[in-house]
Amino acid sequence: MSTSAHSRPATLAALLVLLLTGCMVGPKYAKPTVPMAPVNTEPPPDAFKEDPNWHPAQPADSTFRGDWWTIFGDPQLNALEPQIATANQTLKAAEARFREARAQIRYNRASLAPTVGVTLFAGGERISANHPYFNSSLANAGSAVIQLPVDLNYEIDLWGRIRRSVSAAREEAQANAADLQTALLSLQAELAIDYFEARTADAQEKLLNDTVKDYEEAFRITTNRFEGGVSGESDVDQAKTQLEAARVQANDIAVVRAQYEHAIAVLLGQLPASFTLAPSPLLAQPPIIPPGLPSQLLERRPDIAAAERRVAEANDRVGIARAAYYPTISISAVAGFEGTALTNLLNASSYLWSIGTMASQTVFDFGRRRAINEQAAASYDETVANYRQTTLTAFRQVEDNLAALRVLQQEAAHQHQATQAAQAAQQIFNNRYVGGIDTYLQVVTAQTTALANERNDIDIMRRQMDASVLLVKALGGGWNVSNLPKL
Repeated sequence: MSTSAHSRPATLAALLVLLLTGCMVGPKYAKPTVPMAPVNTEPPPDAFKEDPNWHPAQPADSTFRGDWWTIFGDPQLNALEPQIATANQTLKAAEARFREARAQIRYNRASLAPTVGVTLFAGGERISANHPYFNSSLANAGSAVIQLPVDLNYEIDLWGRIRRSVSAAREEAQANAADLQTALLSLQAELAIDYFEARTADAQEKLLNDTVKDYEEAFRITTNRFEGGVSGESDVDQAKTQLEAARVQANDIAVVRAQYEHAIAVLLGQLPASFTLAPSPLLAQPPIIPPGLPSQLLERRPDIAAAERRVAEANDRVGIARAAYYPTISISAVAGFEGTALTNLLNASSYLWSIGTMASQTVFDFGRRRAINEQAAASYDETVANYRQTTLTAFRQVEDNLAALRVLQQEAAHQHQATQAAQAAQQIFNNRYVGGIDTYLQVVTAQTTALANERNDIDIMRRQMDASVLLVKALGGGWNVSNLPKL
């Protein structure tokens, strides 16, 4: 009897802990598997060369370091990129969504603690002596009451429904944090691409302006030859046509360049009319970017992290749905004072209290809970498929841009040779025309061919820079899954 008496407090304490903590029904979360290749199948565009900003990936050291755009070595780009984080309106909207999701954690977490409320009530009542079905002898002058109770309500999280709600909110907040980083990376990449597009337009405009000067000189020579009776008027007309066509192309490039300048202004949260980007032709070469292993890509991409966090959230939703099959247990209590006037409200005799426990269980709902469980399971399967698809898309984007850089590197070499040959041919035909051997038509043809090749040279450089930016974006920029906030 003595041993039993001593064990009762421990048993009651254990029962109380069980009631307050309970268990968690539903599946335990396991990160879904994804298709994985051992290495990137697409070879890099060139053999990796040591670069002051990059080095081969090493264990636990495979991500971009610092501001990724600095690898392009452009001071103007380095000055523009940091402004995205503080001025872009799309990014501010994404940051607000993250704060909203973080507040939802606190809202759900509050359900783990009792709810306490105070209600002050003062009122009176007099029943009419002529009230139907009322004994008129019981009529009085009326009565009044003042109540000051404190209410406590607490749902015991016996099956983990509330804890899973907190966990689901935490995972959604982490997913929103990853979404914020995805938006930031996308905007940074968009700014870099628009910047290189503007610089390409500057290079095209410089080329066309130089070409206009050359064509003006050619027009002067043909005019002099015509006036001297050496050439026909058709040579002057052809030279004039070439000159005016080059001027049209130069003016058209100015329109394209202005559009990219305006796009950069909007990305930086500025009015296009108040933003100016000084002209500077594109001269940079694409940097060597080590792609790393596919397994590292899962840690680098914020959109992959967001998709994985939503799988974990959907897993918690399955547990919440299953908890509906179990009874809900809650505790309620009231304590306070009740009196007929303020003078006796706080007397000891006016003190009141009540406490009780309630258990409720749905017995029949015509398949509602089963439908909710099936819905939660289907939602989980959807998020798993989305996670795997996001991963596959990430792998494809890396391979696409590696292939683009490799092919463009070869294409640039061939194009450079073609440009040199076209320029040499133009000079030969021009000399032959001046010497009276060929007609001006051959000069015009050579000029058109040379200009087209020179412009294509610049365009390939633009495509290389764009593919480099997109490869950095596909690799996740400087982000890593360890950057997710611990909420």
